[in-house]
Amino acid sequence: MVEITHAGSRDRARGSHSQVKIVVPEDHSMVSLLGSRDELLHVIERAFHSDIHVRGNEITVTGPADEGELVSRLFSELIALLTSGAQLTPDAVEHSLAMLRAETGESPAEVLTLDILSGRGRTIRPKTLNQKRYVDAIDKHTIVFGIGPAGTGKTYLAMAKAVRALQDKKVNRIILTRPAVEAGERLGFLPGTLYEKIDPYLRPLYDALHDMVDPDSIPRLMNAGTIEVAPLAYMRGRTLNDSFIILDEAQNTSPEQMKMFLTRLGFGSKVVVTGDVTQVDLPSGQRSGLEVVQEILEGIDDIHFCRLTSRDVVRHKLVTRIVEAYDRFDSQASEGSGRANGGPRKRR
Repeated sequence: MVEITHAGSRDRARGSHSQVKIVVPEDHSMVSLLGSRDELLHVIERAFHSDIHVRGNEITVTGPADEGELVSRLFSELIALLTSGAQLTPDAVEHSLAMLRAETGESPAEVLTLDILSGRGRTIRPKTLNQKRYVDAIDKHTIVFGIGPAGTGKTYLAMAKAVRALQDKKVNRIILTRPAVEAGERLGFLPGTLYEKIDPYLRPLYDALHDMVDPDSIPRLMNAGTIEVAPLAYMRGRTLNDSFIILDEAQNTSPEQMKMFLTRLGFGSKVVVTGDVTQVDLPSGQRSGLEVVQEILEGIDDIHFCRLTSRDVVRHKLVTRIVEAYDRFDSQASEGSGRANGGPRKRR
């Protein structure tokens, strides 16, 4: 258990400083907690104005009272992560701090230690609070929409849940589908076999699948129909029972295609629809089925809309900054267009 002692004034209204001493249990390695060459400690120091001093197994935080409180909570969560057997990384530290600053009441240690799928030498877990809520929603609801920018784990986490459901025999098969927008879902004019025609559109799904399932077993599972990867057009006319069905890149469906897909739902099945409404590749003037479906199905029991943001991006840090920069640019462009036309304009 972490021992925390406070000294000095705690009057936040006056911006006073305080000193907080954190005593790390001796059964925990300070190298594991602070990182090789204090890599993790440097991440924490850059995030605060306080002076953080380490001596032996004691950490002293001197600075604004509210920061001392937050730093002590952060170290408590990091120690809880270590106790659970997790390996600390700079990303884990930053994600933990972001959750604490958001004051959601959730424990970062509990979020970051939720195992979704283990295999092939790795464990897949949510890395942000919204990702955990997304994963929890998949457990609780029959149809879940994961909407957010690139890099937020929408498809990857859904795939992990699908593979886990198959392993646990909750479903008999996994069906993965995407709209082939660039070819207008009319693939006949393209050269090559059917597989060669649809491969460029479905390759991201195969890539994620290979991360989670033994590659040698994938052809066997696909030949048996246990795993199916196909363009959205191939779903028409079917009823999908006892299946975990994922529709990826759903922003590129038309409203009619979205309705067609959702009505394929059969007994014992679960559906996850993922997409980013800011990256619609449909012809100009055509509304995205993912945009329209939110207006139609929001609030219906057993259907859940989970919205992720740039804060949930778990790729390279630059991806977060790129997403945020584009959001600012789009917002400014919308405002400028609205003023030019005498009023606000709805963003596509």
